[in-house]
Amino acid sequence: MPRDNLGRHVILSGCSGGGKSTLLAELARRGFPVVPEPGRRIVAQEKPGHGSALPWVDPEAFARRAIEMALEDRRGLRGVTGWLFFDRGLIDAAVALEHAAGTPLGETLGGRGRFHQQVFLTPPWPEIYRTDDARRHDMQDAIDEYHRLADAFGRLGYDTIVLPGTDVEARADFVLAHLASRQDSSPAIGSA
Repeated sequence: MPRDNLGRHVILSGCSGGGKSTLLAELARRGFPVVPEPGRRIVAQEKPGHGSALPWVDPEAFARRAIEMALEDRRGLRGVTGWLFFDRGLIDAAVALEHAAGTPLGETLGGRGRFHQQVFLTPPWPEIYRTDDARRHDMQDAIDEYHRLADAFGRLGYDTIVLPGTDVEARADFVLAHLASRQDSSPAIGSA
């Protein structure tokens, strides 16, 4: 994959139920290209056929499927220019695989192009957290996942920026202001 625009691929990650999908929808409303979370798409595909690649049935199979989907997403975006926002994606899936199967991040991400240096994390936000058909884990599991993700992004050399607990419009403004203030968006050499 050409690496010329990879540094403009921005990850929205963090605590499950913290408002990532809502923020992604706001960024799309403002005209930015977005990529929905692989996990929710996998659950939507697996549940009707009673598939086993579900996070509460087979976390390793789920993570491997999310990695495949995230790689396909990125390959399909070669021609997109400008800021492109991912709701989770490749690195989150690699962290899930590391947690489920012990597969090191470097093994999964080695040789993959890096994303934008700034990664935006939704912190735990108990007031808005809800379980649903695709999110069955409790708040403590979501908090544990948040800490794994924050640690992993740090180990990979990304700058994590915690999003404020504000309304979605203010959150989108916050993200865009941070990106505008950092115009050196060229990707670093190395793995994702």
